[in-house]
Amino acid sequence: MNRSARITLYPQALKNNLEQVRLVAPNSKVLAVIKANAYGHGMLEVAKILHHADGYAVACVPEGLELRSSGTQHPILVLQGHQNLQDLKIASEYQLRLVVHDLTQLRYFDLLGKHKVQIALKIDTGMHRLGISPQDAFSLYYKLKNHPNIDPNIWLMTHLACADDLNNSATIQQLGVFTKAIKNINAPLSIPNSAGILGWQASHSDWVRPGIMLYGSSPFAFEKKGRENYKLQAAMTLSAPLISLYQLKKGDSIGYGASYHCPQDMRVGAVACGYADGYPRHAATGAPVSINGIETHTVGRISMDTLIIKLDNIPAKVGDRVELWGENISVDRVAYHAETISYELLCNAGNNCRRD
Repeated sequence: MNRSARITLYPQALKNNLEQVRLVAPNSKVLAVIKANAYGHGMLEVAKILHHADGYAVACVPEGLELRSSGTQHPILVLQGHQNLQDLKIASEYQLRLVVHDLTQLRYFDLLGKHKVQIALKIDTGMHRLGISPQDAFSLYYKLKNHPNIDPNIWLMTHLACADDLNNSATIQQLGVFTKAIKNINAPLSIPNSAGILGWQASHSDWVRPGIMLYGSSPFAFEKKGRENYKLQAAMTLSAPLISLYQLKKGDSIGYGASYHCPQDMRVGAVACGYADGYPRHAATGAPVSINGIETHTVGRISMDTLIIKLDNIPAKVGDRVELWGENISVDRVAYHAETISYELLCNAGNNCRRD
């Protein structure tokens, strides 16, 4: 079944955004983060487009296995690491590098037999999501390095919790904790995400892990540091056809709950896209859209299959396609109106809509 809303992928934008990573962090190798189906853009397709990246990062072993089975020889980092012995065996056979972030993961290494597995040791420097204690890092690193079933080329990594806030000192504090924890250890390091790459040069390390910036979205609040500040290009357009045009009178209500009333006589149109297609239901009136190159906005609540847009003085006809986000409308702006983040919108639409 093909619904009317669809997404279009722009390979050249992905390539451009990867190049921006290299320009900002020229001394680092790049792990392109393509977890969650490449943020809805299509993991295997994006991996092929970004073959000039130095490696890839995925969330889980099944993602890593699918990616490796597609033929890539690039390094693949599995951010959730292994959850059982079978994960370890797959990682060993398919050369996936597993993140070790919890002491309960250690027991499986003794059961691996004669196989070796590549790992990255993750240190919790303040995010308190995944990672081992900084106080345990030195001893655990050498314990793992000497384990017969572990490749001795162990990476060290952490994750930045507040890098998207350029005025927050937490990032500097985390970097200080990390530096202290790895003192006297000589190993490849991986620290920054997109926000760290763009906003915190001190976080640049042997391997950087760009995610959202690869897809043309700024990791910072759009009204302060939008994608154009970093020469990023939208890698996805979400569009849908206009399926109805009609005239309303001043005071007429629109949509469920009659929450919006026309402030004057208005010409509006219905677009065949809603929250079933990944558009955010909680997007408030005023979320920007573009039709025939002209910007307008939504009015009323978002329905499951439909949203309503203002069309006063805009030349439009039934069948015209409406850009919900993409080249003309930044997904960051839509996310702002929905009080969420672009990551969620891209994943939802990309995993619900058909592709051109």
